[in-house]
Amino acid sequence: MTPGSPGAEEQPVADRASAISTKNASKTFEGGTVALEKVSFEVARSQFVSILGPSGCGKSTLLRMVGGLIPADAGGEVRVLGQLQRSPSSDVGIVFQTHNMLPWITVEANIRLAAEMRGLSTSEIAERTRRILDVLKLTPYRSLFPHQLSGGMRQRAAFGQILILRPQILLLDEPFGALDALTRDQLNVELLRLWEEGKQTVILITHSIPEAVFLSDRILVMSDRPGRIIADIAIDFPRPRDPQHTRAFPEFTEHVLTLNHMMGVH
Repeated sequence: MTPGSPGAEEQPVADRASAISTKNASKTFEGGTVALEKVSFEVARSQFVSILGPSGCGKSTLLRMVGGLIPADAGGEVRVLGQLQRSPSSDVGIVFQTHNMLPWITVEANIRLAAEMRGLSTSEIAERTRRILDVLKLTPYRSLFPHQLSGGMRQRAAFGQILILRPQILLLDEPFGALDALTRDQLNVELLRLWEEGKQTVILITHSIPEAVFLSDRILVMSDRPGRIIADIAIDFPRPRDPQHTRAFPEFTEHVLTLNHMMGVH
């Protein structure tokens, strides 16, 4: 069926330039719990967007809808790379709060697994694995098994399982939440370096306001349940960014204070 022919599904012009778009996306779970209510936003290709909101406001539900893991209610839609999102896609990588590692194989084998299943060449898998292990500071632990790692290391390895596939879109649900503050800051910098190289589109869910301000091009703020987008804040610090210089901008503190106020932190 050609574009413009009778019955063809017309794609909104805005979606052609967007990596992600939602229109009146709502989600009601069994029992009548309304998690999300008419959520509409767009994320441009290669943009880094963070989502802030109170616990239970539907942030993770929204991420799962974008990832094709759960559908939006009738009357709303989610599009990814211009297509209606009805199921998981190889273009989208998702990192959740808890790791997804197989306990009977090593860290390196866990990270390699998805690339092997994808059928990449041995040399390409080796190079990607080497780089991911180095970036995530896991090279000394490559031969260990998941139970031999700390919780933070296991989560870093889980992050590597997605990064090795180099998806066009990364959906990150508190991927660094289990890490200590220093390691979290280091991995924020490495995440930005990886993003600047690959220019993936990123949506990050976080409860850390400074983290969101440091990493993002935009921050979406959600209301309490049922979750709605109540603010869309542009963050225009120059890139590349590093913690020392970016956090020294007076505007950095202003953004943090504004978002603290919006989140009810006084």
